[in-house]
Amino acid sequence: MDVAICARDGRVLEEAARRWRRPTRRRIVPIVCDTTSTKSVQDLIEATVAQLGRVDILVNNASTPGGVVTGPLRRPMTSFARGHQHKVVGYMRCAKAAAPHMQRSGWGRIINIGGLSGPRAGNISGLRNAAIVHLTKTLADQLGQSGITVNLVHPGATRTERTDAETERRAASNAIRRIVDAKEIAQVVTFLASTKAANITGVAIDGSGGSIPVMFQ
Repeated sequence: MDVAICARDGRVLEEAARRWRRPTRRRIVPIVCDTTSTKSVQDLIEATVAQLGRVDILVNNASTPGGVVTGPLRRPMTSFARGHQHKVVGYMRCAKAAAPHMQRSGWGRIINIGGLSGPRAGNISGLRNAAIVHLTKTLADQLGQSGITVNLVHPGATRTERTDAETERRAASNAIRRIVDAKEIAQVVTFLASTKAANITGVAIDGSGGSIPVMFQ
């Protein structure tokens, strides 16, 4: 399929689009967007529809990886509030802007990327991931009758271009004894975005390679 990709850094977006156009032979449209701005998100969806004709799938994957706020309660709240604006409110902005286009066509997929800090204590930033669980289930219930599924993927520690050796080492304590690669998370997202996952909605999937010691529900 053709894909619109978005981020705040236009240079990085252009590089990513060039890298993927040739091997995929599809249209990769880079669009600068800041999910903390309602207007920016609306402009993103309008630009996507203008260039690609429609919106079928939304993958919400904003904010910085890992916990933004750790440590005691007395620490400043600035980064905590910023993380919620990017991730929780940002995801809601994107879903609110994209859903009407999916409802008109009677089909759609929304996949939210969360994080395993939600069900764990010790990380105040886990509140944003817990909130996304609630958002995912609420949207699934509201949009299901329109043929739209909404699901959540918790990646855990994942290898990206920014992963360091210490993260690789700590991630190896999961059940599969290795860090999960970003491409493996993409495979889970691709399945949820496909017609094969038509009966799966309102669920959270742990894609971390078994990083938490209990069955995730």
